[in-house]
Amino acid sequence: MGVGQFGRNHARVIRECGGAQLAGVYDVDPQRAQTVAHEFDCPAFASLEETAEKASAAIVATPTVAHVETASFLLNRGLHVLVEKPVAPDVESARSLVETANRSARVLQVGHLERFNPAVAAVKEVVTLPLFFEVHRLSVFSPRSLDVDVVLDLMIHDLDIVLWLTGMMPEEVRAAGISILSRKVDIANVRLAFPNGCIANLTASRVSTERVRKLRLFQPFEYISVDYGRQDVVRLSVNPQMQLSGGMLPVQKAEPLRLQLEGFLGAVRAGGRPLVPGEDALRTLEVARAILDKIELHAQVVSKTLDSLR
Repeated sequence: MGVGQFGRNHARVIRECGGAQLAGVYDVDPQRAQTVAHEFDCPAFASLEETAEKASAAIVATPTVAHVETASFLLNRGLHVLVEKPVAPDVESARSLVETANRSARVLQVGHLERFNPAVAAVKEVVTLPLFFEVHRLSVFSPRSLDVDVVLDLMIHDLDIVLWLTGMMPEEVRAAGISILSRKVDIANVRLAFPNGCIANLTASRVSTERVRKLRLFQPFEYISVDYGRQDVVRLSVNPQMQLSGGMLPVQKAEPLRLQLEGFLGAVRAGGRPLVPGEDALRTLEVARAILDKIELHAQVVSKTLDSLR
Protein backbone atom coordinates (compact mmCIF):
# COMPACT_ATOMS: atom_id res chain seq x y z
CA MET A 1 0.00 0.00 0.00
CA GLY A 2 1.77 3.11 -1.26
CA VAL A 3 4.44 2.65 -3.91
CA GLY A 4 6.57 5.73 -3.61
CA GLN A 5 10.31 5.34 -3.25
CA PHE A 6 10.19 3.09 -0.19
CA GLY A 7 7.05 1.22 -1.16
CA ARG A 8 8.70 0.29 -4.44
CA ASN A 9 11.63 -1.16 -2.46
CA HIS A 10 9.20 -3.30 -0.49
CA ALA A 11 7.70 -4.60 -3.73
CA ARG A 12 11.16 -5.45 -5.03
CA VAL A 13 12.10 -7.37 -1.89
CA ILE A 14 8.85 -9.35 -1.92
CA ARG A 15 9.50 -10.36 -5.52
CA GLU A 16 13.08 -11.39 -4.70
CA CYS A 17 12.33 -13.13 -1.41
CA GLY A 18 10.50 -16.21 -2.61
CA GLY A 19 8.75 -16.60 0.73
CA ALA A 20 5.60 -14.82 -0.41
CA GLN A 21 3.74 -13.94 -3.59
CA LEU A 22 3.33 -10.29 -4.52
CA ALA A 23 -0.46 -10.19 -4.86
CA GLY A 24 -0.45 -6.62 -6.14
CA VAL A 25 0.18 -2.97 -5.36
CA TYR A 26 -2.07 -0.02 -4.56
CA ASP A 27 -1.49 3.72 -4.57
CA VAL A 28 -3.76 6.75 -4.55
CA ASP A 29 -1.94 7.72 -7.75
CA PRO A 30 -3.19 5.10 -10.27
CA GLN A 31 -0.44 5.89 -12.79
CA ARG A 32 2.27 5.31 -10.20
CA ALA A 33 0.62 2.05 -9.16
CA GLN A 34 0.47 0.92 -12.80
CA THR A 35 4.13 1.77 -13.34
CA VAL A 36 5.30 -0.25 -10.34
CA ALA A 37 2.90 -3.09 -11.14
CA HIS A 38 4.35 -3.32 -14.64
CA GLU A 39 7.90 -3.26 -13.26
CA PHE A 40 7.25 -6.18 -10.92
CA ASP A 41 4.72 -8.05 -13.05
CA CYS A 42 1.79 -7.92 -10.65
CA PRO A 43 -1.73 -6.42 -10.59
CA ALA A 44 -2.40 -2.79 -9.68
CA PHE A 45 -5.35 -2.76 -7.30
CA ALA A 46 -8.02 -0.13 -7.79
CA SER A 47 -8.97 0.18 -4.11
CA LEU A 48 -8.23 -0.90 -0.56
CA GLU A 49 -11.29 -3.13 -0.77
CA GLU A 50 -9.80 -5.04 -3.69
CA THR A 51 -6.53 -5.32 -1.79
CA ALA A 52 -8.28 -6.87 1.20
CA GLU A 53 -9.99 -9.39 -1.08
CA LYS A 54 -6.85 -10.46 -2.96
CA ALA A 55 -4.16 -10.48 -0.24
CA SER A 56 -3.58 -12.14 3.13
CA ALA A 57 -0.97 -9.66 4.36
CA ALA A 58 0.00 -6.11 3.47
CA ILE A 59 2.81 -3.59 3.80
CA VAL A 60 1.63 -0.05 4.45
CA ALA A 61 4.14 2.44 3.04
CA THR A 62 1.81 5.40 2.67
CA PRO A 63 2.56 8.85 4.13
CA THR A 64 2.45 8.75 7.94
CA VAL A 65 -0.88 10.57 8.16
CA ALA A 66 -2.56 7.63 6.38
CA HIS A 67 -0.93 4.81 8.36
CA VAL A 68 -3.65 4.28 10.95
CA GLU A 69 -6.64 4.53 8.63
CA THR A 70 -5.09 2.21 6.05
CA ALA A 71 -3.63 -0.33 8.47
CA SER A 72 -6.80 -0.45 10.60
CA PHE A 73 -8.95 -1.10 7.54
CA LEU A 74 -6.74 -4.00 6.51
CA LEU A 75 -6.48 -5.47 10.01
CA ASN A 76 -10.25 -5.37 10.38
CA ARG A 77 -10.54 -7.23 7.08
CA GLY A 78 -8.33 -10.01 8.44
CA LEU A 79 -4.97 -9.10 6.92
CA HIS A 80 -1.65 -9.14 8.76
CA VAL A 81 0.09 -5.77 8.45
CA LEU A 82 3.61 -4.40 8.39
CA VAL A 83 3.35 -0.62 8.67
CA GLU A 84 6.24 1.72 8.02
CA LYS A 85 7.67 3.88 10.79
CA PRO A 86 6.59 6.02 12.49
CA VAL A 87 3.61 3.84 13.31
CA ALA A 88 1.32 6.90 13.49
CA PRO A 89 1.55 10.69 13.63
CA ASP A 90 0.41 10.84 17.26
CA VAL A 91 0.28 8.61 20.33
CA GLU A 92 -3.49 8.22 20.55
CA SER A 93 -3.73 7.07 16.94
CA ALA A 94 -0.89 4.61 17.51
CA ARG A 95 -2.58 3.22 20.60
CA SER A 96 -5.82 2.79 18.64
CA LEU A 97 -3.97 0.86 15.93
CA VAL A 98 -2.36 -1.47 18.47
CA GLU A 99 -5.76 -2.13 20.02
CA THR A 100 -7.20 -2.88 16.58
CA ALA A 101 -4.45 -5.43 15.92
CA ASN A 102 -5.06 -7.10 19.26
CA ARG A 103 -8.82 -7.29 18.68
CA SER A 104 -8.37 -8.71 15.21
CA ALA A 105 -5.76 -11.23 16.42
CA ARG A 106 -3.52 -10.30 13.50
CA VAL A 107 0.20 -9.55 13.35
CA LEU A 108 1.09 -5.87 13.45
CA GLN A 109 4.77 -5.24 12.79
CA VAL A 110 6.31 -1.78 12.49
CA GLY A 111 9.15 -0.92 10.13
CA HIS A 112 11.88 0.07 12.56
CA LEU A 113 14.39 -1.25 10.08
CA GLU A 114 17.58 -0.92 12.14
CA ARG A 115 16.52 -3.75 14.44
CA PHE A 116 17.10 -6.00 11.45
CA ASN A 117 20.51 -4.51 10.71
CA PRO A 118 23.01 -7.39 11.19
CA ALA A 119 25.37 -5.00 13.03
CA VAL A 120 22.65 -4.16 15.57
CA ALA A 121 21.84 -7.85 15.99
CA ALA A 122 25.53 -8.46 16.80
CA VAL A 123 25.50 -5.67 19.39
CA LYS A 124 22.33 -7.01 21.01
CA GLU A 125 24.21 -10.24 21.78
CA VAL A 126 26.96 -8.49 23.76
CA VAL A 127 25.12 -5.65 25.50
CA THR A 128 25.15 -5.94 29.28
CA LEU A 129 24.52 -2.60 30.99
CA PRO A 130 24.58 0.41 28.65
CA LEU A 131 25.53 3.55 30.56
CA PHE A 132 26.13 6.09 27.80
CA PHE A 133 25.10 6.43 24.14
CA GLU A 134 26.34 8.85 21.51
CA VAL A 135 24.30 8.59 18.29
CA HIS A 136 24.51 10.51 15.01
CA ARG A 137 22.18 10.11 12.02
CA LEU A 138 22.84 12.70 9.31
CA SER A 139 21.47 12.88 5.77
CA VAL A 140 21.68 15.23 2.83
CA PHE A 141 18.45 17.07 2.15
CA SER A 142 15.74 15.23 0.21
CA PRO A 143 12.10 16.16 -0.45
CA ARG A 144 11.09 12.69 0.83
CA SER A 145 9.18 12.48 4.16
CA LEU A 146 8.84 16.21 4.67
CA ASP A 147 5.38 15.58 6.12
CA VAL A 148 7.09 14.74 9.45
CA ASP A 149 9.86 16.28 11.55
CA VAL A 150 13.39 14.89 11.48
CA VAL A 151 12.66 13.27 14.85
CA LEU A 152 9.91 11.12 13.32
CA ASP A 153 11.73 10.73 10.01
CA LEU A 154 15.30 9.83 11.05
CA MET A 155 15.92 9.95 14.79
CA ILE A 156 13.08 7.54 15.53
CA HIS A 157 15.28 4.71 14.20
CA ASP A 158 17.85 5.38 16.91
CA LEU A 159 15.25 6.00 19.61
CA ASP A 160 13.90 2.53 18.93
CA ILE A 161 17.37 0.98 19.20
CA VAL A 162 18.27 2.83 22.41
CA LEU A 163 14.98 1.84 24.07
CA TRP A 164 15.45 -1.75 22.87
CA LEU A 165 19.01 -2.02 24.19
CA THR A 166 18.26 -0.36 27.55
CA GLY A 167 14.93 -2.12 28.06
CA MET A 168 13.41 0.93 29.74
CA MET A 169 11.80 4.29 29.13
CA PRO A 170 13.65 7.55 29.90
CA GLU A 171 12.68 9.55 32.95
CA GLU A 172 13.96 12.87 31.60
CA VAL A 173 13.97 14.36 28.09
CA ARG A 174 15.83 17.45 26.93
CA ALA A 175 15.78 18.56 23.33
CA ALA A 176 16.37 21.38 20.91
CA GLY A 177 15.75 21.63 17.19
CA ILE A 178 15.32 24.07 14.33
CA SER A 179 13.70 24.29 10.91
CA ILE A 180 16.02 25.16 8.05
CA LEU A 181 14.80 24.00 4.64
CA SER A 182 11.27 22.87 5.46
CA ARG A 183 8.36 23.89 7.66
CA LYS A 184 9.23 21.05 10.03
CA VAL A 185 12.20 20.53 12.36
CA ASP A 186 15.19 19.58 10.17
CA ILE A 187 17.91 19.16 12.80
CA ALA A 188 17.53 18.07 16.43
CA ASN A 189 19.69 17.24 19.42
CA VAL A 190 18.31 15.18 22.30
CA ARG A 191 19.46 14.05 25.72
CA LEU A 192 17.63 11.16 27.40
CA ALA A 193 18.21 10.19 31.03
CA PHE A 194 17.15 6.72 32.20
CA PRO A 195 16.25 5.52 35.72
CA ASN A 196 19.46 3.48 36.04
CA GLY A 197 21.69 6.47 35.27
CA CYS A 198 22.18 5.73 31.58
CA ILE A 199 22.44 8.80 29.33
CA ALA A 200 21.76 8.90 25.60
CA ASN A 201 22.75 11.83 23.39
CA LEU A 202 21.22 11.74 19.92
CA THR A 203 21.64 14.07 16.95
CA ALA A 204 19.64 13.84 13.73
CA SER A 205 19.86 16.10 10.70
CA ARG A 206 18.48 15.98 7.18
CA VAL A 207 20.45 19.06 6.05
CA SER A 208 23.95 17.61 6.29
CA THR A 209 26.61 17.55 3.57
CA GLU A 210 27.34 13.90 4.34
CA ARG A 211 25.52 10.70 5.26
CA VAL A 212 26.34 9.38 8.74
CA ARG A 213 24.72 6.46 10.59
CA LYS A 214 26.69 5.75 13.77
CA LEU A 215 25.99 4.65 17.32
CA ARG A 216 28.53 4.41 20.13
CA LEU A 217 27.75 2.94 23.52
CA PHE A 218 29.70 2.52 26.72
CA GLN A 219 29.06 -0.13 29.35
CA PRO A 220 31.21 -1.35 32.29
CA PHE A 221 34.75 -1.95 30.95
CA GLU A 222 33.61 -1.85 27.32
CA TYR A 223 33.21 0.50 24.38
CA ILE A 224 31.15 -0.52 21.33
CA SER A 225 30.95 1.40 18.06
CA VAL A 226 28.37 0.62 15.36
CA ASP A 227 28.31 1.85 11.78
CA TYR A 228 24.80 1.10 10.53
CA GLY A 229 25.68 1.73 6.90
CA ARG A 230 28.83 -0.39 6.74
CA GLN A 231 27.25 -2.97 9.06
CA ASP A 232 30.35 -3.26 11.21
CA VAL A 233 30.91 -3.28 14.96
CA VAL A 234 34.05 -2.52 16.97
CA ARG A 235 34.17 -3.80 20.54
CA LEU A 236 36.98 -2.82 22.91
CA SER A 237 37.33 -4.14 26.47
CA VAL A 238 39.58 -3.31 29.42
CA ASN A 239 40.63 -5.99 31.92
CA PRO A 240 41.49 -5.40 35.62
CA GLN A 241 45.14 -4.83 34.63
CA MET A 242 43.95 -1.98 32.37
CA GLN A 243 44.94 -3.88 29.24
CA LEU A 244 42.92 -3.12 26.11
CA SER A 245 41.67 -5.91 23.89
CA GLY A 246 39.03 -6.50 21.25
CA GLY A 247 38.38 -5.72 17.62
CA MET A 248 35.73 -6.20 14.97
CA LEU A 249 32.75 -8.36 15.91
CA PRO A 250 31.70 -10.97 13.35
CA VAL A 251 28.71 -9.65 11.37
CA GLN A 252 26.95 -11.58 8.62
CA LYS A 253 26.01 -8.71 6.32
CA ALA A 254 22.61 -8.72 4.63
CA GLU A 255 19.91 -6.30 3.44
CA PRO A 256 17.88 -5.23 6.51
CA LEU A 257 14.74 -4.72 4.41
CA ARG A 258 14.82 -8.35 3.31
CA LEU A 259 15.48 -9.55 6.86
CA GLN A 260 12.54 -7.43 8.03
CA LEU A 261 10.23 -9.03 5.47
CA GLU A 262 11.42 -12.52 6.40
CA GLY A 263 10.78 -11.73 10.06
CA PHE A 264 7.28 -10.50 9.24
CA LEU A 265 6.47 -13.59 7.20
CA GLY A 266 7.82 -15.80 9.97
CA ALA A 267 5.58 -14.12 12.54
CA VAL A 268 2.55 -14.47 10.22
CA ARG A 269 3.18 -18.17 9.62
CA ALA A 270 3.85 -18.98 13.27
CA GLY A 271 1.20 -16.65 14.64
CA GLY A 272 3.84 -15.28 16.98
CA ARG A 273 5.12 -11.93 18.15
CA PRO A 274 7.20 -10.01 15.59
CA LEU A 275 10.58 -8.51 16.45
CA VAL A 276 9.05 -5.02 16.36
CA PRO A 277 5.46 -5.30 17.64
CA GLY A 278 3.07 -2.38 17.70
CA GLU A 279 3.53 -1.97 21.46
CA ASP A 280 7.25 -1.28 21.02
CA ALA A 281 6.57 1.23 18.25
CA LEU A 282 4.02 2.93 20.49
CA ARG A 283 6.59 3.41 23.24
CA THR A 284 9.12 4.77 20.76
CA LEU A 285 6.53 7.20 19.43
CA GLU A 286 5.72 8.34 22.98
CA VAL A 287 9.37 9.31 23.46
CA ALA A 288 9.52 10.95 20.03
CA ARG A 289 6.45 13.06 20.75
CA ALA A 290 7.89 14.04 24.16
CA ILE A 291 11.03 15.17 22.32
CA LEU A 292 8.98 17.29 19.90
CA ASP A 293 7.16 18.87 22.86
CA LYS A 294 10.53 19.81 24.37
CA ILE A 295 11.70 21.22 21.04
CA GLU A 296 8.58 23.39 20.92
CA LEU A 297 9.32 24.71 24.43
CA HIS A 298 12.90 25.45 23.41
CA ALA A 299 11.65 27.31 20.33
CA GLN A 300 9.44 29.48 22.52
CA VAL A 301 12.41 30.38 24.74
CA VAL A 302 14.51 31.28 21.70
CA SER A 303 11.67 33.38 20.29
CA LYS A 304 11.36 35.35 23.53
CA THR A 305 15.10 35.92 23.58
CA LEU A 306 15.05 37.25 20.02
CA ASP A 307 12.09 39.49 20.78
CA SER A 308 13.96 40.98 23.73
CA LEU A 309 16.87 41.91 21.45
CA ARG A 310 14.73 43.75 18.90
